[in-house]
Amino acid sequence: MMGGWTDRLNFASKTTGKRVLNTARIVSSFQLSRLTKRANIQGMPISISIEPTTSCNLRCPECPSGLRSFTRPIGMLQRDMFRNVIDQLAPSLSYLTFYFQGEPYLNPQFLEMVDYASARGIYTATSTNAHYLRDDVARKTVESGLDRLIISIDGTTQETYQSYRVGGHLDKVIDGTQNILAWKKKLRSRTPHVVFQFLVVKPNEHQIPEVYALADKLGVDQVVLKTAQIYDYEQGSDLIPEQDKYSRYYRKADGTYGIKNGLINQCWKMWHSCVITWDGKVVPCCFDKDAHYVLGDLQKGDFADVWYGDRYRDFRQTLLQSRSSIEMCKNCTEGTKVWA
Repeated sequence: MMGGWTDRLNFASKTTGKRVLNTARIVSSFQLSRLTKRANIQGMPISISIEPTTSCNLRCPECPSGLRSFTRPIGMLQRDMFRNVIDQLAPSLSYLTFYFQGEPYLNPQFLEMVDYASARGIYTATSTNAHYLRDDVARKTVESGLDRLIISIDGTTQETYQSYRVGGHLDKVIDGTQNILAWKKKLRSRTPHVVFQFLVVKPNEHQIPEVYALADKLGVDQVVLKTAQIYDYEQGSDLIPEQDKYSRYYRKADGTYGIKNGLINQCWKMWHSCVITWDGKVVPCCFDKDAHYVLGDLQKGDFADVWYGDRYRDFRQTLLQSRSSIEMCKNCTEGTKVWA
C-alpha cells in the first residue's frame, strides 16, 4: 500500500491564508473556552459534513438508514441548497465530507456537487459502500476532483461481509474499487486517495490481517480500522469484538457494559465542525443521526447566523458545563482525543 504523503501534500496544496487564519481563530477560541468554561467562538468551521441523501441500498443493523428508522424527514440534497452553502463557506472551509447517513452515490447530482466544491479548492471526501462504482461512474468520480474515497469493506469473504452489510455483495465492492484505481491510472490522477474502512465487529475481527492483504493486492492507498457504535450496548451485543482494543465498550464486574469515555466537559468537534442534513438542518455532529439537536435551518437563514447564534452558543455552553447531560454524548468516544 502507498503511504499517505501524497494525500497530505494534496491537502496542503489547498491551504490559503484565509483558511490558515480561520483555523488559528477556531483553535484559539476553543482553548479560551476550555480555560474559562464560557463558550466563545471566533471563526467559521474548518470542516463540515453534508448529507447527499438518507437513502441506502443496504440494511446494516446499527445504522438508521439501513434500519429505515428515521423519525426526521428523508430525501436528497438539492444542488441549489448545496451551492448556497458552499458559496458562503468556501473562503474559510478546508475540508468537506459528503456523508452523514445514506449512500451518497444514490443522489444523481452527487458528483456534480463534488466538482463544484473541488473547483473552489476545498478538500473533498466521501464514504461509500461501493456498489455503484460502475466503470462510467468511476471515471466521473476521478474526473470530479474528489480527494478522498472511503470504501466500507467489512469482510474479506461474502459470508462475513454480508453478516453486517446486509444485502451487500463483496464482489461489487472489489469491482468498484478496481474501477476507481484503473481510472486513476488511465487519467494519471493522484486523486482520490482510496481508503478501505473496516468496521471491526465480532463476526469479522479475525479477518483484519486479510483486509490489509487484500488492499495491498488491489493497490488501495490505506486501510483504516474503525470501532463500531452500538446503540444498546449495556447488556452486550453479538457485534462487540472480543479484542478489547477494537471495542468502544468495556465489560463491568456485574457483566454489563460501559463506554470507554469519561465524558469530560469539552469537545473539539463543537468548535471546528458541524453536520448539515440533506434539507439544510445544522446539527452538532455525526452522533446526532436523527437530528434531535437542530441548531439552525439554512432554508431560513445564513450559515453564519446559525454558527454564531444563540442555540449554538447555548449548546456549546451546556457541553462545557455538563456534557453528560447531553443524551447523544453518552455513546460517544470521539471529540476529546485531540485535546484530552
